[in-house]
Amino acid sequence: MKKLILLLFVTFYSIAALGQNYVATIPTYEVYKSLKGKPLSDKFSNIESVKIVYDIKNEKLYYFNSSLISHHFQFVTEYLGYDKELEQFNSANYSNKEAGREYLLGNLNHVKGTDKWIFELAVSDHMPVYFIEKFFKLIQQTTFINQSLKFYLNDREKVDFYNQGQFKIPCITSEYIFNELQYQEVANGNCVGFLKKYKIEDLNTVKPKDNEIVILDGTPEILPNVKGIIVTELQTPLSHLVILGKNRKIPIMAYTLAITDPKIKSLLNKKVELKIAVDTFFIEETNKKIKDNSSLKKRILVADTTVTGIVDLSKINKKGVEFIGSKAQNLSYLIAIAKDSTFKVPENAYAIPFYYYNRHIHDKSVMPLITELLNNPHKDSVQWVNIQLEKIRKAIKKETVDPNLIALLNQKLGTQKKFKNFRFRSSTNAEDIEGFNGAGLYESKTGILGDSIKSFEKAIKQVWTSVWNESSYWEREIFGIDQKNIAMGVLVHRSFPDELANGVVITKNLFRKDFSGITVNIQKGENSVVKPNKGEVCEQFTAYDLDLFGTKNNNLDVDYISNSSLNENKPLLTTTEINNLYHTSKKIETKMNQYWNKFNKKPVDLEFKIVGKKRELYVKQVRVFND
Repeated sequence: MKKLILLLFVTFYSIAALGQNYVATIPTYEVYKSLKGKPLSDKFSNIESVKIVYDIKNEKLYYFNSSLISHHFQFVTEYLGYDKELEQFNSANYSNKEAGREYLLGNLNHVKGTDKWIFELAVSDHMPVYFIEKFFKLIQQTTFINQSLKFYLNDREKVDFYNQGQFKIPCITSEYIFNELQYQEVANGNCVGFLKKYKIEDLNTVKPKDNEIVILDGTPEILPNVKGIIVTELQTPLSHLVILGKNRKIPIMAYTLAITDPKIKSLLNKKVELKIAVDTFFIEETNKKIKDNSSLKKRILVADTTVTGIVDLSKINKKGVEFIGSKAQNLSYLIAIAKDSTFKVPENAYAIPFYYYNRHIHDKSVMPLITELLNNPHKDSVQWVNIQLEKIRKAIKKETVDPNLIALLNQKLGTQKKFKNFRFRSSTNAEDIEGFNGAGLYESKTGILGDSIKSFEKAIKQVWTSVWNESSYWEREIFGIDQKNIAMGVLVHRSFPDELANGVVITKNLFRKDFSGITVNIQKGENSVVKPNKGEVCEQFTAYDLDLFGTKNNNLDVDYISNSSLNENKPLLTTTEINNLYHTSKKIETKMNQYWNKFNKKPVDLEFKIVGKKRELYVKQVRVFND
């Protein structure tokens, strides 16, 4: 009888709670679902969240409807009679002092489909450990979750407290959540198409139709020209798949169970509608019309092939982009910015202009093959095109590079004694440009001064041939870029055999659009961030300067998404290094927009390295971030 009364009470309470904007306890998952909303940020997919306020003076706990009431400040103002300004609220209730606090503010998160429940504070909240533990125990006592609850160490300060043994509650870091994820939004949006499944290896011989939504059993080197893409591998936020997907503006998602999911299997070969959102996706059969691919206007490329010699990038050429490409021109701007800054740029930086590539491919053994490809008698045959591309690459490698160019390089680079290894990087007129960044499409190679095996000539030819890689050719086709005017310059600078870490920065907060900041992916050593090996996880975080307390002490709020699997899940950068990276990135963003004459400031995408015993910050590349 007692069990029946208790069941009736819980059922009644749950039904009553469904119509309320806040409750004091969460006795069932049904009550939690009635209150849930978006988490603090979009850094993890598949997370649901309920916001919590504890009124310290009145000793009352509130779980409030987080889909109707978006912020803690809104709740205390509208429901608890708080009458001070937001600035005062932030200063008092996110500080590291017990005195002056009126509220404890937190979030109860749940990883969907698991029994993982996580108590999280905003990274800007410097709540004393005493209050954190009190808050944590109150949540345990007032929810059905009880011992399943964990406290999330989402920033350096909390991790440091934990390492010092200050916490007496169960704590977790980002990998506890990240390792559970099965779904990830790569590029959101809606599309209609026929659902088809392919193996990655199939794409070497089969060309998916442009009216298809494709499921792939891994991460493709080349994105097919389709309506939408589902891959089975989670992606780092700044991987080449993500950047190219956003460039394409097509819906892309990662779902580790895509091959085995019964619902998806039942929809194969049917016309479906796919909707991709931050925290979930929807797919169902439909009769909706498939939209025609908009015909792209042919984009004509500018290529000045008259400039000869080796171009010194320490001097800015006003029209350099027309004869050395955007990547080399942007490095020239970086060199100028670095002169009064706390970062370095690669030493001995030069550019080989388009002239030498253009002269090389006009050899009688190369140009007929390019002409045959561009006239394209077999345009629907992926196999024929890829075979032709391979013939072009072989022909480029077979011909001898102009010996005068090699002599000029030896003269420029041989006079200095510090460096022997040099990196040769692509700088075409079809990358790092507005609307088309060409991420990962072209190659970089190392050449060693005076070395017969890793020679300068071999490195140059390998970079030149990447113009005709399958990935670069097909991506230019999709974007309507004129293949006849493609030209390859080569950016040359010293290489980095002693890099301790490398990474990518986007100068905007990709996960909290109402906060400015930077998004960072970084990995140990020279291991790739943008094309990681299978199973590798890089360090990912956002950093922003809220300065809630008006101290202007340059302390940043750093929100970790994951830690490096190659660094024992420990942070790769110190707090001081993160501060320097943040302020360097923001300075580069401002200065580059001035060089580009952008009136509406655009975020930038930059690549950096931590180098040598002194852990110096080098920035090696910058371009517009096409979001």
